[in-house]
Amino acid sequence: MKGSLHTDELLGAMLPRAAGLRTERRISHVFLLDVPTYPRPLMVTDAAINVAPDVREKADIVRNAIELAHVLGIEQPRVAVLAAVETVNPEMQATIDAAMLCKMVDRGQIVGGLVDGPLAFDNAVSEAAARTKGIESEVAGRADILVAPDLEAGNMVAKQLQYLAGADSAGIVLGMRVPVVLTSRADNVRTRLASTALLALVAAHRRSAGKGG
Repeated sequence: MKGSLHTDELLGAMLPRAAGLRTERRISHVFLLDVPTYPRPLMVTDAAINVAPDVREKADIVRNAIELAHVLGIEQPRVAVLAAVETVNPEMQATIDAAMLCKMVDRGQIVGGLVDGPLAFDNAVSEAAARTKGIESEVAGRADILVAPDLEAGNMVAKQLQYLAGADSAGIVLGMRVPVVLTSRADNVRTRLASTALLALVAAHRRSAGKGG
């Protein structure tokens, strides 16, 4: 569990193979948010670890988030892969990555959730916005998971929801042999307790599934 130190200090101790915590899966961070104006729990990833993930790394980011959703009882989480627009533009890498992730779902390379993208933020969380733009999607307007194009975008989305929309949050690192609480040094006790509760849920789920944790 991260205390009052920089994230890179914690990761520097966890990531070496000699520490025994790594798996073949790319590690990623998920913010779990309770946004007062949104009707369901919302996850934002990755907002703390992967600075500029490529499509292979984004695939693991999606897999990690889907598995967390399953732990929380969301059997078929809706995953919105975010970009600035909802159409594929060869000049915007985020839209290309989103299209590739969707095709990976079609080919069974990513399983366990409904994935759609590219979707702009408004289309991902507002059914009215999606209807206005003529988007027909099982994900648009009802996303459970928002996959950011890069760390900067994800971090800003998560913190804007916390500080401007009054969202409660929890933060956790996934893709390792054990879950790890990773919060901001500015987070309050409520956030740290919520993150610890989330960690306990993940650990219990892994133990029941025989995966350690």
